[in-house]
Amino acid sequence: MKRDLTMDDLVIAGIAVAAGLLAAFLLRMLLRWLGKHADRTRWSGDDLIVDVLRTVVPWAAFLGGAASAGAALPLTKTVQHNVNQILTVLLIFVVTLAAARGIAGVMRTVTQSRPGVAGSATIFVNITRILVLAIGFLVVLQTLGISIAPLLTALGVGGLAVALALQDTLANLFAGIHILASKTVQPGDYIRLSSGEEGYVEDINWRQTTVRNLSNNLVVIPNGELAKTNMTNFMRPEQELTILLQVGVAYDSDLEQVERVTNEVIAEVMTEVEGALPDHEPIIRFHTFGDSRIGFTVILGVGEFSDQYRIKHEFIKRLHKRYRQEGIRIPAPARTVALQQGSVAIPQQRGPENEPGEAPSARLD
Repeated sequence: MKRDLTMDDLVIAGIAVAAGLLAAFLLRMLLRWLGKHADRTRWSGDDLIVDVLRTVVPWAAFLGGAASAGAALPLTKTVQHNVNQILTVLLIFVVTLAAARGIAGVMRTVTQSRPGVAGSATIFVNITRILVLAIGFLVVLQTLGISIAPLLTALGVGGLAVALALQDTLANLFAGIHILASKTVQPGDYIRLSSGEEGYVEDINWRQTTVRNLSNNLVVIPNGELAKTNMTNFMRPEQELTILLQVGVAYDSDLEQVERVTNEVIAEVMTEVEGALPDHEPIIRFHTFGDSRIGFTVILGVGEFSDQYRIKHEFIKRLHKRYRQEGIRIPAPARTVALQQGSVAIPQQRGPENEPGEAPSARLD
């Protein structure tokens, strides 16, 4: 039987709400203090735990105070039931948001756990967040007394129509999941496609893969296209790789001296230039009697794909300077052409000093 509202009821309800607010404030201050200590540790899991608790615990304390205030007031059973349902739904909503953020943070930490990788695979993070929010929504419906069985049946039938309408989108979604699950491409890898696009993989989301090329532009590639194309991954099976440089010296050069001087320059570059591999054994191989030079290949080791440009730059500069000091000549390409005056052919030696666009031969009448 419902009794009349008295001043004592209001005082008790007010004390309960105030106690809930005070408890929420104190718990939030405590969790903020714990968060500062968690930031000092190497383990990132404690940061996620404190972040989730900082959202859930103060709200739980406040809602607990509100529930106690509602119980202290002379409410009818219907009103009391509705109040309890509303407070329960609010608590489930807060817990669901905190759980989605926490689990998404765990997934993000896992995808970024590889050393030296700055990217993130948001496809797993977004899928996890959507699943947690969907479960929380179903729990809210069940709490409100709404049967979820017809809803699940309708979703199953409607899902077929949606799948037919979104074939390309779903193809990209599952292609992205396949790419990450097979570990052929991961965020942070440097890839080159058969179509010519290349760069560092920034992110793989539910629809597309974002690649940042060396000119700092973003290339957006649908996951389905990435899964079907031929691709070279310069980070797998390992990040270190070798580069080949072509060099040529004159025929009158002492090849033993050339090999010795080149090895000395290689050793200098490998120890002084950032990104080089000092432990990598340099290789020099003579291979060609060319038109004007003896060609050979220098094989160097670099730590990562983009390091090769800096190493090539320093190696060519230092090798050219050292060859000049040692008297080793790098011949310029030369070509012999014939100038005809009447019926007499006059051979002329033509080299790189010829003007651009000049014809290789001319006829003088």
